[in-house]
Amino acid sequence: MNYAWADTVNEASLSVNVTAWHAIMSASPIVQLTLITLVTMSVVCWAIIFLKKKQFDAAEDANEPFFDVFWRAPSLDDINRSVGDHAQSPAASVFKTGYQELQKMAGSKLARSKDDGDESSAPLLSGIDNLDRALRKAIDLEIANFESRLSILATTGSTGPFIGLFGTVWGIMGAFQKIGATKMASLAVVAPGISEALIATAVGLAAAIPATVGYNHYISKLRKQEMDLNNFAADFLNVAKRNFFKDR
Repeated sequence: MNYAWADTVNEASLSVNVTAWHAIMSASPIVQLTLITLVTMSVVCWAIIFLKKKQFDAAEDANEPFFDVFWRAPSLDDINRSVGDHAQSPAASVFKTGYQELQKMAGSKLARSKDDGDESSAPLLSGIDNLDRALRKAIDLEIANFESRLSILATTGSTGPFIGLFGTVWGIMGAFQKIGATKMASLAVVAPGISEALIATAVGLAAAIPATVGYNHYISKLRKQEMDLNNFAADFLNVAKRNFFKDR
C-alpha cells in the first residue's frame, strides 16, 4: 500500500514538472524573454547576497581585534604599525586616513604616549576640523563600499513582481487571442496561455522575495557598520584632541 502511494506521488510530481517545462518551452517569445530576464536577475541577486555575506562577516570579524589594538596600544604610532594586520577592518582604514591627516599636522610627535600630558609641541585646536573632515570622508568611502550592488537587490525586489506580471498579462492576452481565433472557450484552449502566465508570476515572485529579504538584512548590517565607524571616529578624535591639540 505504501509503495503504491509513493509511486503515485512520484508520478504526479514528474507530471507537474513535465507540464511546467512544456509550458515554458511552448510559451511565446515575449514570455520566454521575460522568464530569462527574471532568472538572470535572480542568479545575480543570489551572487550578490553571498558576496555581501562574505564582505560583512569579514568586516565584523576584523573590526573587533582592531578595536582591541586601538585601546591597548601605547601610542598612535604603534597602532599604525599594526594596521597591515587588519586589512579587512573598515575601522583600520578609517584610522589610517585619520593618522595620515594627523601626521601632516603633528609631524613626528605621534609616537608620544596617548596618555602623555606634554603639549609643548601640540598643534592648535582649530586644526582638528581638518582631522574630522578626513575621518568623515573615510567613513563615507567605507559605507559606499558596503552599499555597492545593494541597489540591484532593491531594484529586483521592487520590479521583479511587475516584470512577472507583465509576462502574466501577455500570456492571458495570448489565451484570449486563441479563443477569438478558434471561437471556442474551452479549458483546452485557454489553459496553455494561463499556465505560462502563472509561471511568469511565480518566477517574478521567486526573484523578488529573496532580493527584498537580502536587501533589508544587509541594510540593517550597513547601519550597524556605520554606527561602529562613527563611534570609532569620535573615539579617535577624543584621543587626538586630548594628546595632540591645545587651545590658543
